[in-house]
Amino acid sequence: MYFFLYSYNMFSRKRLYYSKMKDEKYYFHQSPVSLCKDIISNIAFSDDDILLEPFAGEKNFYDNFPNELEKHYTEIEEGLDFRDFDYEGIKPTTIITNPPFKLGTKNAFFDIMLFFAKITSIKKMYILCNDYCLGTLTPNRMVKLNENNLFVNKLTTVNIKKWRGRYYIIEFGRKHNPSYDYYIGNYE
Repeated sequence: MYFFLYSYNMFSRKRLYYSKMKDEKYYFHQSPVSLCKDIISNIAFSDDDILLEPFAGEKNFYDNFPNELEKHYTEIEEGLDFRDFDYEGIKPTTIITNPPFKLGTKNAFFDIMLFFAKITSIKKMYILCNDYCLGTLTPNRMVKLNENNLFVNKLTTVNIKKWRGRYYIIEFGRKHNPSYDYYIGNYE
């Protein structure tokens, strides 16, 4: 099986290929099925929602999406890169995923959020992430997301014992939420 390693700029499309099998670390970082089910059960879906899990891994979210809704996934392990998905043709409305916080050596969380912010068909995103990812959403970066009409609507804290810590479900939407705010500037 071929993995893709990305160059420093994940959007440059330059890829290095190398052969590697799924290892223990890969399986360790899969989202717990029970958590995926709980997250999905707390989402108010519309009949016309089109769901996408862009970092599917073992498809723990995808396999638990409601059967009556149109659903899609991408997974680099299967040669399906999230950047190559047909966003214009399929027009997904909802993203539910646990994205990698690093691609190659670069923290890619913000770049991934900004990528999805620019796809106007996406109305809601439910992102499972760690404190490292959450910490990358600096005030200046939040301004960039907001300029692309993407806002944090809700933050839910969860415990994932195997990962030894607190994790967060960030719900993004297209409507401003005055309960989630930030100050621009640096303080001494």
